[in-house]
Amino acid sequence: MAIACELVQVAPSLLIWQTYDPALKADLFSTAITTRNGSFLVDPIPLAHAALAQLFNAGSVSGVIVTNSNHLRASADFADRFSVPIFAHAETFPGQAFSGTKVGDGGKICDELTVIGIEGAAAGEIVLHSATNGGTLITGDALINFEPYGFTFLPHKYCSNEKEMRRSLRKLLSRKAERMLFAHGSPILFRAGERLQQLLDADL
Repeated sequence: MAIACELVQVAPSLLIWQTYDPALKADLFSTAITTRNGSFLVDPIPLAHAALAQLFNAGSVSGVIVTNSNHLRASADFADRFSVPIFAHAETFPGQAFSGTKVGDGGKICDELTVIGIEGAAAGEIVLHSATNGGTLITGDALINFEPYGFTFLPHKYCSNEKEMRRSLRKLLSRKAERMLFAHGSPILFRAGERLQQLLDADL
């Protein structure tokens, strides 16, 4: 897997890192979100040594979160390195032994991080929500934000049930969100909730 070289702070308590994976022909993004319970690494891809040292210095890591079955990435390596559990939906590891912590729709990773289950996308698809600092959504595959597509839904060919996924995404509208971060695409840092409302309303 390709290695990212730097961390970028995009908002208070939010770091991202990214790289292009030629095997997948896609940009991969990862997020670190800091809470009162420590930092959680979402869909982590490998980091170069200097950036990894910066992540160590940013504060204690309390867990690794995997947003769907396509995003195992370097999650096991990070969990081992920091000696922390992996949090994921039960369907994220089909047919595999999973010794981490299973999470589902409405569950909590910690006091500040709520899990929202999204049906119809990839297996085990979840979105994370933090109400801190105006609200943040961290998505897996169900929503993307990169060219030539822009901010939109996961393309049909990658969905298990596209109509169900789009219906399920409406659950996000009840969550205040100034920002939205993606596993594939650049973050939206202002008025993300409004952008999501417009996208979903146009789909009616």
